Order: sequence, then structure tokens, then C-alpha cells
Amino acid sequence: MARESESGFPVEPVYGPDALTGRDPAERLGEPGAYPFTRGVYPTMYTTRPWTMRQYAGFGTATESNARYRQLIDHGTTGLSVAFDLPTQMGYDSDADLAHGEVGKVGVAIDSIEDMRVLFDGIPLDRVSTSMTINAPAALLLLLYQLVAEEQGVTGDRLTGTIQNDVLKEYIARGTYIFPPGPSLRLVADTFKYCTAELPKWNTISISGYHMAEAGASPAQEIAFTLADGIAYVRTAVAAGMDIDDFAPRLSFFFVSRTTLLEEVAKFRAARRIWARVMREEFGARDPKSQMLRFHTQTAGVQLTAQQPEINLVRVAVQGLAAVLGGTQSLHTNAFDEAIALPTDKSARLALRTQQVLAYETDVTATVDPFAGSYAVEALTDAVEAAALDLMRRVADRGGAVAAIEQGFQKEEIERHAYRIAQEQDAGERVVVGVNRFRLEEEEPYQPLRVDPAIENRQRERLAALRAGRDGEAVRTALAALKKAAESEPGTANVLYPMKEALAARATLGEVCDALREVWGVYVPADAF
Repeated sequence: MARESESGFPVEPVYGPDALTGRDPAERLGEPGAYPFTRGVYPTMYTTRPWTMRQYAGFGTATESNARYRQLIDHGTTGLSVAFDLPTQMGYDSDADLAHGEVGKVGVAIDSIEDMRVLFDGIPLDRVSTSMTINAPAALLLLLYQLVAEEQGVTGDRLTGTIQNDVLKEYIARGTYIFPPGPSLRLVADTFKYCTAELPKWNTISISGYHMAEAGASPAQEIAFTLADGIAYVRTAVAAGMDIDDFAPRLSFFFVSRTTLLEEVAKFRAARRIWARVMREEFGARDPKSQMLRFHTQTAGVQLTAQQPEINLVRVAVQGLAAVLGGTQSLHTNAFDEAIALPTDKSARLALRTQQVLAYETDVTATVDPFAGSYAVEALTDAVEAAALDLMRRVADRGGAVAAIEQGFQKEEIERHAYRIAQEQDAGERVVVGVNRFRLEEEEPYQPLRVDPAIENRQRERLAALRAGRDGEAVRTALAALKKAAESEPGTANVLYPMKEALAARATLGEVCDALREVWGVYVPADAF
């Protein structure tokens, strides 16, 4: 009897050649590094160098996070990935009333250029690739990073990294939005234009399915809704007058990797194939780099358990292997204790070591796309692709990603799938080791990392000193120029240039976001009433 995949289609006990009929093998596979990129975006993949091992870190103050970054670099991390606290993600300073109790809790607190300067103290920004998981205020954090790099003598054309900058998925699955969708898309388009001119090697967006998956999306839903968002961003940029091949090569994506290894490998391969066709056939992209779906992967935080947390080491290893076999360009492996608290130094190091074992002790890097031609994986790839394309058509029928978001379509579909999975777990039909089977009578004690609550007071003091010591008139003038640019029609004035001037004058993140709130307003979802 066939089992059912996470996406809801049957997984057969045996696959044979008949599972692959109906499609030209050249159209299905192609060659590695060539259209439709099913087998990977580069001809050699990991046979010449491994993926970027990018560990996601950040907590407390910039000083504490800087120390963690230095440790990760010393242990072999090849890319940094910054986690920001909730007030920073929402565009509030640490001394705002709404920030109380959340400063430094789920990431690092960044209020101004002074915090960003401390965060990257002693880290050569021309020699590291930095990813910043930030969305609504992504442009601000990128500009602060550029300003700090300039202080190091590093010009924008030498900076490499990624800002997530994917606000549409915030309306679907995560909730750290600030402005309504229209102004948010305008800010994304302005960032595309700015980076094309000023930071040509920077990835301007990481279109994210990860958070949808964490909210309960199936693999097919994850790639369908993510690629639909990608189409909306591309259309926004084209409508703003940009040529597709000027910005599309810097688009990147961000996906989860679950323990269902075969379906995850199929998901990654299907996503590349769909995106290549969309970019070539719908948008007329000529540059092969515009047709490539390059992506970062993070192992599935939602599958970590607080019960018997050491089991998470095994889960993460399997999830990391799925990402590698699926052809990811960079990978973050979760620490085993993240279901309990922020990872300790030891658990973060073990997470990195997991990647290093995969890269240097296994033979999965010896050949490109090891599963190519597998009856099971090729059939699953076709099945995931078909399910994703059906969902993408349903989004398009509703007017595209933004209109579908406003109708609540994606959110409702994800919640329906999440409910089904929860029911299966509660009934014991879906096994979660240590939770609904193979439990312990008594859990072993574990001492998690705790964030010092005094951090909030220290950040308040730093902000008070900043405001007392800066040129207040210069800040007011810069913020007024920013508001004027924000009031202009999209495509006429790029808000990032006056925004950079305001941040250089030591305006805070909250002050800059407040200036934009005055002009653009804030988003209130329809189901909030």
C-alpha cells in the first residue's frame, strides 16, 4: 500500500521506468549547470568546492554576537548569517514602549550605526559573505552594513552577501511586516535598483519558503507560494523600468529541509525547473544566470523537539543531507537545543561540525546530482512540480501573489495542511520519535543559554548617549529628505539614497522607520477586525 507524501500525493513502494514516461528526458533533466537546471545550477556543483557553511547567529548585544561570529569563523564557518531581535525586525528602537521585554531575545539588537559597527568589529567585510535575516527594514540594515564597510575602506563593489528582504511572506506566514504591500514592494524595487548601481555582487532578496514551512506548509505549498512571490517581485521591478537581466541574477531563495529526505530532494529539483521556465518563457530572461534558482537552506526548526533534544542531532544530519543532495548553495544546520533556548557555544559548534562531516567524510560531494535518473526521485520530482504548478495557477487566478495574500488564500491553505499534520501526530499516525513514540519516563536535565535581561537597559543608555552626542539638526534634515522621497511616485526617487544619509547622520532605525510610517502608514490584516 502506498504511503502519502507530505504534499499529499502517493509514494509508491516500487518505481520503475514506467514512472518516467510522458516527458522528454532532456526536458526533465538536462545537464548540470544548464537549462532547466534540474540537476543543479553549476556544472561541477560540490566536486570542486563545498556549499557555503553559513551559521545563523545573533543574540543580546552587538558585542556578544560579535564574539559568537569570531568563534564560528575560527571553527570554519565560511559565511555569517545575522539574526535580529524582534524590535529590530519590526522597525523599533530598543527604548520604544513596544520593544520592552524583547530586546536581544531572538537575535541581536541593532538601533544605529554604532551597534552595526560593534557587530562587525574585527571582521573583514571584504572577505566574508554575510546574510541578514531581515525583511520590512531590510534596506536600512543593508545600508548600515555598507556604511560600516566604507569605514573599513571596503567599497560596495567588493561586498558579498544577502538580505532576506522578502516582505510578502511576512503577510502570509510570519507577521513582522511594517508597511502595506504597495509601499513595501516599492521599497524592494528601490533596493534592487540601488544594489544594481552600488552593490553589484549583493543578493538583493532571498525569497523565502522557509517560514511558510515553519508555519505548516507542505513541500509543494512551500515552493508554489515562494515562487509566486518571486514572480510578484520580478513584475514589480520590471514595472519600475528595470531590465530583467540587470537584476534577476542577484535574486536568491531560501527553503527549509525536512527529514522526509526523498521528497525534499525532489522539491529542490522541481523548484529549479519551474523557476527556469518562468524566467525564460514568461519574462524573456536571456542571461542563464537570470534563469537559475540559487538558494540557501536551513534545517527544519519546526521538527526539533524539546523532548530528548539530543535526537535533534540525528534529525539535523538527515535534513542537512537532504539539502546537499538537493543541490543547495549554502546551508545552516540548526543546533540540537534550539527547541529549548538559544544555542550554546557547544551546540552551535556541533551544528557546524555536522556540515563538515557531510562535506569531508561522505562521498556525496564526489559526483553532481547523485540521485539523477533514480526512478523514485525523478517521479517524485514530477509529482511535486505538478502539485506546485497547480497551486501557482490558483494564486494567478486570484490576481497574483499580493491579491491572493489580501484574500487570505495562502494562509488558509497552509493552515489547513498544518492542521492535518497535527491531527496525524496526535493520532500517532505520524511518528515523532521521543514525542508520541519511544518516550522517556523522565527527561534528563539540560541547562540552556539565557539572555541577560539587563541588555535592554544597556541599549537604552547607548541610545540616550547617541542622541545627546549627534547633530540633531542634521538628523532632522536627513529625515525630512527621506520623507520627501517616500512621498514621490514609485520609480521617480529612490528612497535608499536619503535613507543612507539619515543613517550616516546617526538617525536610529526606529526614527527612519517612523518617518516612513508617517508617509506610507502601517499594514493591518483584514482578519484583525
